[in-house]
Amino acid sequence: MTQTVVVTGAGSGIGRAISIELASLGWRVMVTDMNLDAAEGTVGLLDAADRGHEAHVLDVTRPEHATAIATDVSARHGLGAWVSNAGVSKMKKFMDITSDDYNFTLDVNLKGVFFCGQAAAHAMIAQGTGGTIVNTASMAGKQGRVPFLADYVASKFGVVGLTQAMAFELAPFNITVNSVCPGFVATPMQERELSWEAELKGTTPQEVKESWIADTPLARLQKPEDVAEAVGFLLSSKARFITGEALSVNGGAYMD
Repeated sequence: MTQTVVVTGAGSGIGRAISIELASLGWRVMVTDMNLDAAEGTVGLLDAADRGHEAHVLDVTRPEHATAIATDVSARHGLGAWVSNAGVSKMKKFMDITSDDYNFTLDVNLKGVFFCGQAAAHAMIAQGTGGTIVNTASMAGKQGRVPFLADYVASKFGVVGLTQAMAFELAPFNITVNSVCPGFVATPMQERELSWEAELKGTTPQEVKESWIADTPLARLQKPEDVAEAVGFLLSSKARFITGEALSVNGGAYMD
């Protein structure tokens, strides 16, 4: 029987790669994103095999959106897993981050994970079938030694802690909850960060990129597929006794 997974922020980057990976592993994927065209673009890349992948608009800052998606998917297909991947970043010096900057970052990166996790858990508990939740954190959720991303660091540390709290409370319902912590991933978001960091440091994007590669023992920028494969493992039966973990997938850029 085909299991169904919801992936947020799946219109591009890591979310798109996760959707492609999970479809290749036999999942029916509900691709969600703020941008419906981007979500539909991802669906067009998925291994179909008549599994009925779908694209949906989901604004993770609105809890009612997450509840509607989880309830609908559960009623029609059963909700086997939920991947909270949607995230934002904007590089500024700590002293220049405004209240609006801070609130927006936490609304998407932390509160979005919180309310999506609630929606998924409610549906899974009502089904009585258990399930799996994976949250995208970051190596910036394990160390504060990250330039110009103080609000992002705060949000991702929050995701790591929230993942543990969710795992503890949802374990009696046979729901596992883990996070993945990527490093320097080559995505459209990273391209923006290269430019921002270069401007703030008074250097070039190429020099920043070279510094990121130098900081990664495996000596290359990370691909979205590296993260996607880890998520595929966490959603597999091989990971059924793993919960509350923050899995570092960063080529050794941060080791704990």
